[in-house]
Amino acid sequence: MKYTPQFLSKIEDIFAESDYILRYEKGNFKTGWCVLKETKIVVVNKFLPLEGRINSVVEILRSVDLSTEKMTEKSKKLFSELKGEETKDKETTPTTS
Repeated sequence: MKYTPQFLSKIEDIFAESDYILRYEKGNFKTGWCVLKETKIVVVNKFLPLEGRINSVVEILRSVDLSTEKMTEKSKKLFSELKGEETKDKETTPTTS
């Protein structure tokens, strides 16, 4: 994963094309972010550095159920890649006896 402002912008576009609203605010978040599922608002600590913001937003993308109907093809592709990395991380290599 690239930790650049352009990459963060692409991830933010995924939220912009979904039903969720992404906001950067100050607050006492233990994890650096908060999801208000009833109102579909995602709040990320605005004092996080770029790497922390990207990691938080990617973690949120993996944890919420976003509709891809309104997304552009580029956003759909990036969204599926980010969701796919989660399954790769959880996969274990088979052991042979």
